[in-house]
Amino acid sequence: MEDVAIIGSGCAGMGAAIYAARAGMSPLVIEGAQAGGLLTTTSDVENFPGFPEAVNGFDLVWKMRQQALKFGAHIESAVVESVDFSSDPKILRLESGGKIEAKKVIIATGSSPRMTGAKGEKELYGGLGVSACATCDGAFYRGENVAVIGGGDSACEEALFLTRFCSGVKLVHRRDQLRATQIMQQRVLTNEKIQPVWDSVLEEVLADESGRCRAILVKNLKTGGVSEIPCKCVFVAIGHTPNTKAFAGAVELDSEGYIKVRDEIKTSVEGVYAAGDCADKKYRQAITAAASGCKAAIAAANNF
Repeated sequence: MEDVAIIGSGCAGMGAAIYAARAGMSPLVIEGAQAGGLLTTTSDVENFPGFPEAVNGFDLVWKMRQQALKFGAHIESAVVESVDFSSDPKILRLESGGKIEAKKVIIATGSSPRMTGAKGEKELYGGLGVSACATCDGAFYRGENVAVIGGGDSACEEALFLTRFCSGVKLVHRRDQLRATQIMQQRVLTNEKIQPVWDSVLEEVLADESGRCRAILVKNLKTGGVSEIPCKCVFVAIGHTPNTKAFAGAVELDSEGYIKVRDEIKTSVEGVYAAGDCADKKYRQAITAAASGCKAAIAAANNF
């Protein structure tokens, strides 16, 4: 039986593993379907403290992994299919058919950005001109033209943030008006750098000779016409899906599937904590995920 099992191996999971290991808990980290989490798909990370020259996303998480192993963490390549938190110890059932018992559990399974499924989107994702995070990647496109897909508050926030760096922002939305709150709509529609592209959806992301985004094709849903919009990056902002399916019914989730927490990291079940993007729908940054993993591990080690 494990003292603590950490589900997820991204920044939140590895942050928790480092602190739990240094507290002498010999944590077991269950990697999940994507070892290292979503950050491993990012090329350069410029906003993580301590790396003024930027660091590759995979390298950053891998260094965290090595640090956790150094202090006594154990890592298992497996996927948790379902859990039973009503028992003591907690039971984690794996897709492989096995099970793990643990006194305490830290859920750090992250979230996945919703994508449009347009042609070229998957191929250019992660440093080649398709992104789901303007805060992470916007500064790479200083002085360039970019596009944002979406019409809600998140898309408007992305578009407004990008105006700090970019020459122009095309905001592509499938309707003829934004879904965002009134104040966000006003800020977007009065910003001279942002140009809405109404009644349109992303059809394809076009690459140049070097394999990077040069433009997008958008289809007008009313006319059926397809037009090309030159841009160096397209930011998809149509929401995220928390990776919490395995915990439905075991811990309290909100209407969007995010884990509800109190005191920042405590779930509805005693001895079960949540860290990172599976519980955080607001910030979704590597540094905030790592910090919440730290908090969860400290709470687990000290019975907070």
